[in-house]
Amino acid sequence: MLDIKFLRSNPEIVKENIRKKFQDRKLPLVDEVIELDRQSRAAQQEASDLRASRNKISKSIGGLMAQGRKEEAEEMKKKVAEQADRLAELEKLEAELQEKVTKIMMVIPNIIDPSVPIGKDDSENVEVQKYGEPAVPDFEIPYHTDIMERFNGIDLDSARRVAGNGFYYLMGDIARLHSAVISYARDFMIDRGFTYCVPPFMIRSNVVTGVMSFDEMDAMMYKIEGEDLYLIGTSEHSMIGKFIDTILDEKNLPQTLTSYSPCFRKEKGAHGLEERGVYRIHQFEKQEMIVVCKPEDSMIWFDKLWQNTVDLFRSLDIPVRTLECCSGDLADLKVKSVDVEAWSPRQKKYFEVGSCSNLGDAQARRLKIRVNGENSRYLPHTLNNTVVAPPRMLIAFLENNLNADGSVNVPVALRPYMGGKEKLIPVK
Repeated sequence: MLDIKFLRSNPEIVKENIRKKFQDRKLPLVDEVIELDRQSRAAQQEASDLRASRNKISKSIGGLMAQGRKEEAEEMKKKVAEQADRLAELEKLEAELQEKVTKIMMVIPNIIDPSVPIGKDDSENVEVQKYGEPAVPDFEIPYHTDIMERFNGIDLDSARRVAGNGFYYLMGDIARLHSAVISYARDFMIDRGFTYCVPPFMIRSNVVTGVMSFDEMDAMMYKIEGEDLYLIGTSEHSMIGKFIDTILDEKNLPQTLTSYSPCFRKEKGAHGLEERGVYRIHQFEKQEMIVVCKPEDSMIWFDKLWQNTVDLFRSLDIPVRTLECCSGDLADLKVKSVDVEAWSPRQKKYFEVGSCSNLGDAQARRLKIRVNGENSRYLPHTLNNTVVAPPRMLIAFLENNLNADGSVNVPVALRPYMGGKEKLIPVK
């Protein structure tokens, strides 16, 4: 969410940013919120003047009574009562206007970084760099669920009967591989200096609206009926929420956390042929990382975060590339974002396995996260990035480590988490 003072002083910059994000329908909101803000400040000023006047009159009433000028004192009391009625009206009006201002400010997008490429949607995202040589073997690679079934590693039919589409049972070596990847990712991030965290898997509505846009919330979050709680769609929301309404000491920055959690998502919309199996699902597990830092350090941390994901995937022999998200593909709170995509030998193309985002001070402003600096109090910047989400990562892992005989190589880094196994041998 933008600072209302910035919008008030720079309406054309805000409008141009909206155009860059191809959200022209939001352009009228800028003028609307400026007018509502003007009315709110006018009501606030009148209320302030009335309070000062009322205090002054109240003091004079005592003097008039002491002088025996009761009639004049009674007239003053009437005036104070009238002012009290008007003050109540103004306070109510001010609250209503401020609520409208906040509601509009919540949907006006954050100012994107100048380095962000301009484009309408994800088809115009820009490749930054490739890591590792993408290879296509001389044997056919089956669909990922077919590979898993050779190990008796997945049961989608039972999951449908139990929970419906978008769920799965992982079994045997495939289930163990899933857990091994999570454990490896946890230790990988701890070795890079991040503090390990297991956060709450449900969050209140004020945290939800503090960390994401209304559009994202509607598309992703499951509401707990009868309670002010939502199942988390990603643990970054719970971890950023950890700092809600707090004042951090600057000497304790940056805050660097890595978390494990299950994630729950509605995943609205049509799912294509390549999104069957465990690609797009309602429940999965993930290792995440977040940073809360000084504004001047956020771009340095942004590059460190996505590099962590690249390094983890390369340590498991999976070629990846980074993709700069264009303006139209950025969620409203994001300043800049890079996707990490893994190579799919079967599809002969890359697909998304993680996303790194710098949100500037937007989440901090919504959640009232502040920092006591040496000379002043300020809002920190927040960042997040996927370390690894095993369901999609398993697809990339199995395809890139599959052998012609159906066995799957276990990279050296993962073997301690797989009981020392060097290969997974299919049972079918």
